[in-house]
Order: sequence, then C-alpha cells, then structure tokens
Amino acid sequence: MLRKLYDWTMAKAAHPKAEWWLAAFAFVEASFFPVPPHPLLGLMCLAEPQKALRYAVIATLASVAGGVLGYGIGWGLYDTVGTQLLEWLGLTKSFPVAVCYLNEYGFWLFVAKGATPIPFKLLTITAGFMGMNVGLFLLGSLVSRSISFMIVGVLFRLFGAPIKRFIDKYLGLVTAGFVVLVIAGFAAVTLLGHGGEGSADKCSAAALNQSFA
Repeated sequence: MLRKLYDWTMAKAAHPKAEWWLAAFAFVEASFFPVPPHPLLGLMCLAEPQKALRYAVIATLASVAGGVLGYGIGWGLYDTVGTQLLEWLGLTKSFPVAVCYLNEYGFWLFVAKGATPIPFKLLTITAGFMGMNVGLFLLGSLVSRSISFMIVGVLFRLFGAPIKRFIDKYLGLVTAGFVVLVIAGFAAVTLLGHGGEGSADKCSAAALNQSFA
C-alpha cells in the first residue's frame, strides 16, 4: 500500500496543476495522510529550480493550515476520529510519549521537529488534545514547516537525482529508518528544553513503557 501511495504521489509532480497537488498533499499530511509531500516538492524543485522558494512557501502554508485540522481533530474528535487515525498511522504507542514531550517543551518541540523526523501530524493531533495555546501552536507550526520544506528544497536542488533514485529503490528501508529516527527525534528534543534530567527521564520512561506494551 505504501508503494502505491508513493507512486501515486510521484505521478502528481508532472500534473499541470502540480502546485495545487503539492498544497493538497501538504495539507492532508499534516493531519492524517501517511505519505509526506517532500518527494513531490523535491521533484517540482528539480523540474523548475527557479521556483523552489515558491514551492517551499506553498508547502509550508498549506501544511500549517492542515495542522489546524489536526489540532481540531485532537481537540474535539480525539476519542473517535483521533484514536482511529493514530492506529491507522501506526502512531498509537507514540501518542503518550508525544503528550509528555509536548507538555514539557511545548513550542520548542515544534521548532525541533523541523530538523527531526517526528511526524508533524502526531504533534498537531497531540497539541489539540492537550489544548495547547493556539497562537504558540501556529507560530511553532510555521517555524517547523519552514525549516523542513526549505531544507528539502535546497537539498533536492543540489542533490535531487541521487536522492530520488535511492527513495525509489529502497522505499521500505527508508520507511523503517524513519520509524527508528522518530525515536531519536524525541530524544534530541531534550537538548532544547529546560525541564532538566527529571523531564527527560519521565518522557524516556513513557517511551520505554510503550515499547513493552
């Protein structure tokens, strides 16, 4: 299923309305879609590098808007839609860990997410569930998504062809590696917070308990 979704996403890069597809993918990925918009963004940047900044801005704004939907799901529909989404995405065990880290680091967790592979949809749903301040949520989302998409735009502009070939050939391996890096991403967040060793130990314990659940 993952391969079919990936191939379907890639086909949209050559579509006459590719910018609209990019915006759509960025929007839904921020709340429930499993395939990130980064490969589509990368291909579009490869095809027209002079528009790379424009594409990155489109992806950023659409993703922040989609994050608002994720926030709404966590805030008002967690017990029904939210739980089903997390289960479908394989993020059920990551949710209590995200709650712990978001409670400890708040805004800074979103900033750190821009440089780590923590799923953005996990943070948006969690933030809504916890009732995070909407202003901080929007600001954190904007910073996070700007970092993430601008990095992709630059990398694919410079090294796009080799990266694309690697993803095409080793999609399963990339996906497995992503799951491992999510755990590392949460660990990296502790370096940016001010909660001290107690906070890190508490969230690490939550992660450990979920791994044996």
